[in-house]
Amino acid sequence: MEKKTVQSLQDKDAVDSLFLVKEKNVGVGKNGRAFMGLQLGDATGTIDARLWDRVEELSRLFETGDVLKVKGQVQLFQNRKQLVIHKLERVENSEVNFEDFIPKSSKNSEDMMAELIQLVRSMRNDHLRQLVLDTLEDPEIRPRVLRAPAAKSIHHAWVGGLLEHILSICKIMDFMGSHYPFLNRDLLLFGAIFHDIGKIWELSYDNGVSYTDRGRLLGHMQIACELIDKKSARILGFSEELRDICKHIILSHHGKLEYGSPKRPKFMEAMLIAMVDDLDSKVATLKTIVDGERGSGEKWSRYNELFDRYFLLDDLNEKY
Repeated sequence: MEKKTVQSLQDKDAVDSLFLVKEKNVGVGKNGRAFMGLQLGDATGTIDARLWDRVEELSRLFETGDVLKVKGQVQLFQNRKQLVIHKLERVENSEVNFEDFIPKSSKNSEDMMAELIQLVRSMRNDHLRQLVLDTLEDPEIRPRVLRAPAAKSIHHAWVGGLLEHILSICKIMDFMGSHYPFLNRDLLLFGAIFHDIGKIWELSYDNGVSYTDRGRLLGHMQIACELIDKKSARILGFSEELRDICKHIILSHHGKLEYGSPKRPKFMEAMLIAMVDDLDSKVATLKTIVDGERGSGEKWSRYNELFDRYFLLDDLNEKY
C-alpha cells in the first residue's frame, strides 16, 4: 500500500503508514467502552486517531514520542478527519529517521541566521554585542540554534522554530527601539535572542521533540543564566551590574510568577520582552491551530481549550 502523509489523507482512505505519537490518552466513551485517543503526526501535520480494541494491552506497548506502524481507515467525525486504528505496532527508534516526523520551518535557517547577525552587529553596546556574537558564533551553539524547535508542542514546535521565533521578536524589538527611543534597544535585542536560548539544551529533537534530563532538572532560564556567566566572564569590562540586568530579563520573561518566571519584570525593557514573547508565541500557536482546521471545510474551529473559545476560520486577509 502506498505510504500516505497526514496532509494527503482523505475520508475513507485505507492507511498503512508510520506516524509519530504526539499525544496519548485512554478514556471511557459514553457507552462505557474503553478507548484510546491519539494525536498522530508526521512532517506534514497531525490527525486525531481512535483505537477501540485491546486498549489496555496496546497502551502498554508505546509512549508519546514513539513511532508506530498504523493500519486503519480515515473517517469523518463531526465533519473532521479521524483515523480509526485497526492495528498498530511500535517501531524501534534505530529503524526510524525522525526528520520525517518533525515539521520544519518554512524559512531557510541560514538566511534567518544571517539576518539575525546583521541586527546584532547594529547593537551599540560593545559588551552586549560581543556577548551575543560570541554565543551565536560558538561552534557548539550555532548548529543547535539553526535546528532547535522553540517548544515541545505549543508554539514554533518545528525544526528551526526557535530561530524563527527569535528573529521575529528581534524585528519587533528593532521597531520598538525606534518607536520608543527612551528604551534601550540593545537590551531589547539581547532579550529577544537570549530569552529562550537555553532551550537548545532543554529540548532534544533527535527522536521527536522531548525534554532532556538537564532541561527537566534546571530549565531553560537557569541554563541561559549559566551561559551569560560563562560568556561574559571572558569579556573585558563586562560589569556585574550589566550581568544582573541580563539575567533579570531571562528570569522574568514569562511575565508572571504563575507562568513560571522566578521574577516579575522590574524595568521597562524586561516587561516589553515578556509581552512581545507572549504575543509572538500566541500568534504562531493560533496560526497553527487555524491552518490545521481550515481543511475541515467548517466555518468555525472546534472549541480550543488553550484559548477558551472557537475561532472563525475565514481568511480575512484574502476575503477583504
